[in-house]
Amino acid sequence: MPILNQSSHSVSESLTLEHLPELNHRHLTSSASTNSELIADVQNGILNATEMHLLTAETQSAGRGQHGRSWQSPRGNVYLSLYHPVHIPVSGLLSLIIGVELAKMPVIQRLNEQLHTEGLTPIGVKWANDLGFYQSQNQSQNQPQSQSALDSVDVHNTELDQQTLPFNKLAGILIEPVSQAGKLVGVVIGVGLNVQATPTLTAQTSEGMSYQAISLQDIAETLQPKAQAASLPSLRVLYQQMSKALMAAMTRFEHLSIEKPTGHRYYLDSFLKQFDSMDALSELRLRVTQEHNGQTNILTGHACGIDTHGCLQLRQDNGKISALFTGRIDVIQTT
Repeated sequence: MPILNQSSHSVSESLTLEHLPELNHRHLTSSASTNSELIADVQNGILNATEMHLLTAETQSAGRGQHGRSWQSPRGNVYLSLYHPVHIPVSGLLSLIIGVELAKMPVIQRLNEQLHTEGLTPIGVKWANDLGFYQSQNQSQNQPQSQSALDSVDVHNTELDQQTLPFNKLAGILIEPVSQAGKLVGVVIGVGLNVQATPTLTAQTSEGMSYQAISLQDIAETLQPKAQAASLPSLRVLYQQMSKALMAAMTRFEHLSIEKPTGHRYYLDSFLKQFDSMDALSELRLRVTQEHNGQTNILTGHACGIDTHGCLQLRQDNGKISALFTGRIDVIQTT
């Protein structure tokens, strides 16, 4: 467990969630990583593994994303980790369910209504762990972008002579299992949401990924300069909205797991329909790069949703549909 100074462990009572006491919420001024700290506290028996625990922080010094990537954590954003006991195997559907529930938060729904009104791409769920949107070139003049994104992103791939669209990343999800004595006892769900501060991504800090950061404030200010940004919820309200979304996601995932052995598909079909309406990759042309045993495999085609296991479905140019469990996604600009 990271060793933090005393001030880093000070709990801010003003940010505890009185309406959600079952979450055992602690708020820190700073954490190395809320996911790492929460996992260590459960594994070491400091926290009861049979109860839910919520850890939030104003900033992180060593925030983590998918596949060991770093997560920049400037002040003004949400860094939240929820430990939830589980007794069932975790599948790839969980992160997508979490994405859908986060996209249903009131603040996202309100912004999406305004984006629709302006004819702009809404915030959606990008397979497999993100919230945000892609924008075509003909939308780029009006679609929200942070200045740091405009300064730092080169979307041209000279090697394949194709132009790729960067993903405007608003939030990321990191799910990690927690074990005691070799037995799965729960999961920690980490979510980073850019609210007021947009991390500056350079070629180095974006770590080779074709995305750029964007914040709620970037989007709000573009839709209604000055007045709209002031109406964003406080971080405390966002903690509540996000915590409720994560608990709803876990309940939904449990319903799917209970339903599966029965052969019924009510909950599964309901989720797949909802995901389709929020799918940030829907019908976009993709280049998927996969690394396996030192070999690189590149597939191209159009995204056509997910399968019942949460795999990305790619309709290749020959009509074959491949189910992809992992891979780097690049969206190819088409005319």
